[in-house]
Amino acid sequence: MSLITVEMDARGVATVTLARADKHNALSAEMMTELEQAARDLAKDRTVRVVVLAAEGKTFCAGGDLAWMRAQFDMDAETRKAESRRIATVLGALYDLPQPLIGRVQGNALGGGVGLVSVCDVAIGVSGAKLGFTETRLGLIPANIGPYVLKRMGATRASEVFMSARVFDADEAVRLNLLSRTVQPDALDTAIEAEIRPYLSCAPGAVAETKALMRDLAGRVTPAQVDMAIDALAMRWQSDEAREGVAAFFDKRAPGWQ
Repeated sequence: MSLITVEMDARGVATVTLARADKHNALSAEMMTELEQAARDLAKDRTVRVVVLAAEGKTFCAGGDLAWMRAQFDMDAETRKAESRRIATVLGALYDLPQPLIGRVQGNALGGGVGLVSVCDVAIGVSGAKLGFTETRLGLIPANIGPYVLKRMGATRASEVFMSARVFDADEAVRLNLLSRTVQPDALDTAIEAEIRPYLSCAPGAVAETKALMRDLAGRVTPAQVDMAIDALAMRWQSDEAREGVAAFFDKRAPGWQ
C-alpha cells in the first residue's frame, strides 16, 4: 500500500498527500522513498503548474518514524549515515521543485514535519496547530532538516525554538516565518485555492525561472551544508544521550537528564 498519493487536476495542479494517518504521517524509510520519487517525477513533468503538499488525518507530520530511528542504533556508521541522508534527500527534492510548492498544513508538524513546511514556497496552517523541533528531547539534533529550516527562518528566529524543543502554536509559527498565515480549519481549502489561482494565469516557464533566480539571489542550500548536517547527526547517533532519549521514549519514562 502506497504511503503517499499523487493526484493532478485538469489545470495541472498536483497534490501530494502524506497517507500514513494511523502513524501521524511519521516519515518511515518507505514513505521517504516514495515522497522523493514523487517530487523527482513532478519536477520533470512540464504539465504540472503548481504542487500542493498535504496530509491525511489530524496530524500533518510527526517527524521521523521512531521505530526507523531506533533501528539505526544497530547499524554500522556508514549504513547509519546512508539512512540519515534519506530525509535530507527528500527535502532537497522538494526544495528543488521548479514549480511553486504550497504547504497545506492541516494539523501538527514536529521535527521532520517542520522540515517539510520549511521547503514550501508558501505554507498555510490551521489555527490551533502545534509545531516544534522536538529532537533534543530525545538526545538527538534537528540536523538534516537544519539547512532548510535555517534558510526559511533565519538564524535569529530559529534560535528561539531550534534548541529548546519548545512546542509553539501556528500563530507563533507565522511570526517565526515558518507559516505564511493561519486560517480556521474550515477555510483551509479556500485559502489554498486562493494561493493556487494566480499561478495559473502566469507563464509556467517564467514562474520556474523566477523561482530559480530567487533561489540564486537569496543563496541556495548547498550540498556542503547538507553533508555537514548529515555528519553531525551521524555522530550524535553514537552518543549515550541519543540511546537514553530514544529508549526513554519507547519505555514511556523520563530520560535521565530530566
